[in-house]
Amino acid sequence: MNVPLFIARRYLFARKSHNVINIISAISATGMAIGAAALILILSIYNGFGDLVKDSVSEKGADLAVVPAKGKVFVPEGEAFDALLADSRIESVCSVLEDNVFVTYDSRQGIARAKGVDSVFEEESPLREKITDGEFLLHRGFMPTAVVGADLAASMEINPRFVSRLELYYPDREKNISLANPAASVGTIALRPTGVVSVNYRRDAGLILIPIESMRELTGYGKEVSSVEISLKAPYSGKGLRKTKKDIQASLGEDLRVLDRIQQHASLYKMMEYEKAAIFFILIFIIIIISFNIFGSLTMLMIEKKEDIGTLRSLGASPGMIRKVFVFEGWMVSLLGLAVGLAVGVGLALAQQKFGMVKMPGSFFTESYPVALKWTDLVLTAAIVALIGYFIALLPASRIPSGEE
Repeated sequence: MNVPLFIARRYLFARKSHNVINIISAISATGMAIGAAALILILSIYNGFGDLVKDSVSEKGADLAVVPAKGKVFVPEGEAFDALLADSRIESVCSVLEDNVFVTYDSRQGIARAKGVDSVFEEESPLREKITDGEFLLHRGFMPTAVVGADLAASMEINPRFVSRLELYYPDREKNISLANPAASVGTIALRPTGVVSVNYRRDAGLILIPIESMRELTGYGKEVSSVEISLKAPYSGKGLRKTKKDIQASLGEDLRVLDRIQQHASLYKMMEYEKAAIFFILIFIIIIISFNIFGSLTMLMIEKKEDIGTLRSLGASPGMIRKVFVFEGWMVSLLGLAVGLAVGVGLALAQQKFGMVKMPGSFFTESYPVALKWTDLVLTAAIVALIGYFIALLPASRIPSGEE
């Protein structure tokens, strides 16, 4: 039998002569429970938002994208690209020329990300199902048109039912800026907006889709593209994605890079991970502060049990064994709070996941806060809160002198 653990368990549930010790211990356990539950809920909500973003990106993004290792553009020619078009694993290949442009609409101005796409994208893009106003058309007869992101449309009051045109400006790459006549050094095209597309606010904010021919006219490029987007057939877009990406990368060489969906939106995913890590450490810091209540209650308990310490020494208990009694006592307070907190956190997360009890304020692409429980978050929370409780319990217990009593 583990004697220190047995004695600590008796101390934990026994009535103390000073009721304040019971109150502080209860406050400590409650604080640890609230902290653990908050950690589970917050991390699960961040997981839920992460899954929503991944789903929205996967709906509109290509499985793979070929981009230049250096520079902005490249020419997609040669045997490697011929083999790419003949690869049985590939559903479609789309050429893209993308860059920042200055845009005006009526009297409003702004900076946008113009994405020139070919006929394959126009015919097969899943964005057709994300149109909120107008039509998904990049050509009306022989006339090129544009589709804009919802946030850009809202900020510039772009309406596809009006006859006003979008005017896109891009500096001429082959001319120096003329101070006397700056307009002569800038290329420009005018396109009528035909539709508004909405996927997620981060990507919609500055998006303009136009035909790649219009983008080449604006930027002065010939056969160059900024990327080649590849959509894979169903068996290869899931488990076979990694091997397909590796094979394509090997055939294209080191001058080009093949990016999967996460790599295509690396900054977005990194930002979400940083936000999740920041809130995690903030909550851990709060739990550390709460856990100092254990230090206070344990110190008071040691004073109260001074006679018991002397009795244990008389019975031959070593100082190390006596220290373990109080370490176990303080640690069990935190573990009790941890167990309750995990149960409450998981229960609330599952309830929100099933019933959507807490609704999202305002207009959003989901009605209630999204939640996704991950076992890694449960393990990490349990391990860190348990370690915090253990080290806090060590502090007062280590003050028991080896030669006293």
